[in-house]
Amino acid sequence: MTSGPGDLGFYVCGTILLLVCALKIPALLRRRGDTLLRAACVLLFAGGCQMLLAAPDSITTLNRLTGVPNVAAPTVYTVTTAFAGASLLLIINWRPGPPEQTRRFSRICVSAYSVVIVAIIVLFWAGNAPVEQVTLFDVYYAETPYIRELILTYLVAQGVAMTAASALCWRWSNDVHGSLRAGLRILAPAYLTIVCYDVIRLVAVAARWTDHNLDFLVDRVSVLLAAPVAVLGAIGFALPLVGPRMARTARAVQQLRQLTPLWRALRHVPTPGAIRAPQPWWGTPPAVLLTGRKTALYDALLALTPYCDPAVRDFAYRAALRGGDDEARAAATADAAMILVARDQQRTHPGQPHDVTRAPARHVQDLLPLSSALTSPVLPNLLDQLGVPKEAAHHE
Repeated sequence: MTSGPGDLGFYVCGTILLLVCALKIPALLRRRGDTLLRAACVLLFAGGCQMLLAAPDSITTLNRLTGVPNVAAPTVYTVTTAFAGASLLLIINWRPGPPEQTRRFSRICVSAYSVVIVAIIVLFWAGNAPVEQVTLFDVYYAETPYIRELILTYLVAQGVAMTAASALCWRWSNDVHGSLRAGLRILAPAYLTIVCYDVIRLVAVAARWTDHNLDFLVDRVSVLLAAPVAVLGAIGFALPLVGPRMARTARAVQQLRQLTPLWRALRHVPTPGAIRAPQPWWGTPPAVLLTGRKTALYDALLALTPYCDPAVRDFAYRAALRGGDDEARAAATADAAMILVARDQQRTHPGQPHDVTRAPARHVQDLLPLSSALTSPVLPNLLDQLGVPKEAAHHE
């Protein structure tokens, strides 16, 4: 039996969720008391099984392997209910709150949805569903005793859990910021979309009770919501985890770019005793590369400290103020000029530092302003007056 395009989507999403769940098992074994991690694993496992079992080919195969017509229905519905309960349980434990209150709500959630799962199984065996229905089970058996109650039980239980989870996500999002807020604002409508799914199917079931036929709502309309829910849910849960890491990476990349002028100016300064291991940008995380670059720059600045002349800095500072810089910008420009003069002194007269008191190391802690000052339009004229080539600021 070959799978159609729809089945393939179910299998791909289900397999991905189960793989992610498997990756979290070692952490779960190490932290067995972590309710949040346990809820996340149950959510991933239930979601993966739900996607795999809900594929039409899987439904047909399960029915035939067991020899029980429609046994796939309570199987899928129990997994769906477990997914709904796990979603609510995850939000309850994820959201900060009093520990005792969190434990109490968690116990209520687990107990309630465990009862629902048992009820679904009992109602199926108490009812009679002899005709196999792959996609229209809900409406075909909408008027069958016990099966009718089964359908209502799972739809209402899922709708309640998803409504509560959506409300909790939206309310919590008002108290947080950044990627967590964005993730919660995505999860809230994702859960509401599942509620819409439940309502649509309930409308189709209720139509059968009044001798109307709205079966297209089940096999044509509600199935269209599966893909958006899967995408929104994946993004909503991933964003709070990935967002901070991406933000840190972006900040590191930005600082690397801002330090480029200073790196170009000082990268070849001899630093006795310092070991600079090459860090290829294509294979090094930006944060690690930034740390290594800052360390190398600090080493270079410290190596130049004996050659720094405070008189040069004072001259450059006054000239920068006359050139229109404010005090902070003038101080950074003066530091840059002193550093470049010191670098030129070290290069032309190695081993002959100035016989002056060492310049304060204040500028060593302000790499970004110092790097920015190297692009100041005032600096070339200062270097010319100090006898340093203008291109020194861009020395490779």
